Amino acid sequence: MSKILKFGIPKGSLENATIELFKKAGWVITPSSRNYFPMIDDEEIKCNLIRSQEMSIYIEKGTIDAGIAGIDWVLENNSDVVKVCDLVYSRVSKKPVRWVLVVTENSPIKRIEDLKNKVVATELVNFTKRFFEEKKIPVKVEFSWGATEAKVVERLCDAIVEVTETGSTIKANGLRIIDTLLVSNPILMANKKAWKDKWKREKINQIATLLSSALRAEDMVGLKLNAPKKSIDAIVKILPSLNYPTISNLYNSEWVSIESVLPEKEVRVIIPKLISLGAEGIIEYPLNKVI
Repeated sequence: MSKILKFGIPKGSLENATIELFKKAGWVITPSSRNYFPMIDDEEIKCNLIRSQEMSIYIEKGTIDAGIAGIDWVLENNSDVVKVCDLVYSRVSKKPVRWVLVVTENSPIKRIEDLKNKVVATELVNFTKRFFEEKKIPVKVEFSWGATEAKVVERLCDAIVEVTETGSTIKANGLRIIDTLLVSNPILMANKKAWKDKWKREKINQIATLLSSALRAEDMVGLKLNAPKKSIDAIVKILPSLNYPTISNLYNSEWVSIESVLPEKEVRVIIPKLISLGAEGIIEYPLNKVI
């Protein structure tokens, strides 16, 4: 019987993005509305759908070997796990999420120190408690089951610690951000015992390498073109590349073929410059992975 790696897929806001990322990395995950065990086209992996809030708990226990969740929930649970790599889902959001300290616009609270002996509501209770303890500011931290913004508006608490990306929704609700407590992004983490197992560690590293390479390929494209040899130096100067562009001679010709990898947003600026330097047959193509 082949070995199995038990892997946690985050259920919720990161679920679809994670499944899409695995697809770009080379694995097809097929979720089912009937259970929490998506199918994956790899006999060595068994997937479990688990809420991000609980992922690190199950990984620390060894219920699953590895998985993906936000670093915020790892810190909240104070979980003893191995952080394998960061996974910044740029297609989901161009900015990492932030846990911010929020009050009403007309609140007399202007800085963290003003919260001495006040009440703070949040879903991120343990992390928030540790944050204020480290600052030596006594506060009462209450767990919020949801609708956290409404609690501070209705004066059920003096401040809240809430998650946001841009802060626009918070401002739209007449609230004001005092400070940022934590900046969070998804990570791939592993159980310590699983990480010591040679086969599981190699499998986890395989997943980490391919997921990271798929993320690295986002917003990148390949560019291929033909150009006269006399223009090589000028083209290389304007053509960004991960290292150096690949240049090869065309058969029985004073022309060369040049190939490079560059950010997609730079192509619209570079192509007119390439044409002015005599480039022809310019081809742009998408990338799945950059390793």
